[in-house]
Amino acid sequence: MQKKPVIAVLGGTGALGSGLVRRWVAAGYSVIIGSRSAEKAAEAAKGYDNSQVLGADTASAAGKADIVVIAVPYSSHSETLTEIRDLVQGKIVIDAVVPLVPPKVSLVQLPKEGSASMIAQSILGEGVRVIAAYHNVGAAKLAADGPIECDVLICGNDQEAREITVTLTQDAGLRGVEAGPLPNSVAVEAMTSILIGINRRYRIDCAGIRITGLESPKGS
Repeated sequence: MQKKPVIAVLGGTGALGSGLVRRWVAAGYSVIIGSRSAEKAAEAAKGYDNSQVLGADTASAAGKADIVVIAVPYSSHSETLTEIRDLVQGKIVIDAVVPLVPPKVSLVQLPKEGSASMIAQSILGEGVRVIAAYHNVGAAKLAADGPIECDVLICGNDQEAREITVTLTQDAGLRGVEAGPLPNSVAVEAMTSILIGINRRYRIDCAGIRITGLESPKGS
């Protein structure tokens, strides 16, 4: 049986990050919660009552993991990536950050580079396999029990990294759908603002997306 990779979730004390941590721990993964405060991360890890969950500062978490997930606020995105750049060479980095610009978070306002994930690739360099994923699934859905009726669009330039992310996604109780190379993350990240607007307009919570006509996506 192949050993499961160790996952670091940077921003693992936040709503999205903690939801991902919870689901991967339940699926049997070893997870490191990364935070700017090692004490805050360690305290969060205690809440899982599981020896497979550890807390550490951002750099330590990134250095110890096989796969690193970025789930920090957009305002901390570039700073976090710069801090871990030398520690993640040769690894998969999954960027779940959405470039929301308050107060108009329901308005698509993408960066001049195209997307947060494309910024990540630029900062980390070609030695890192950057994947864009988890932008369109609400934190409240991840915090609930059971499978989630929501698809996760997964973009990246490396085929193997995309397939690994599909597996991680399915283990978290969602359906992962490969959505092409990293530049396609522009459309995926933009969709988050649209979903926020739909939530407000129709007074619903955690609207998601579902790809119709797809019974068994590649990698499942």
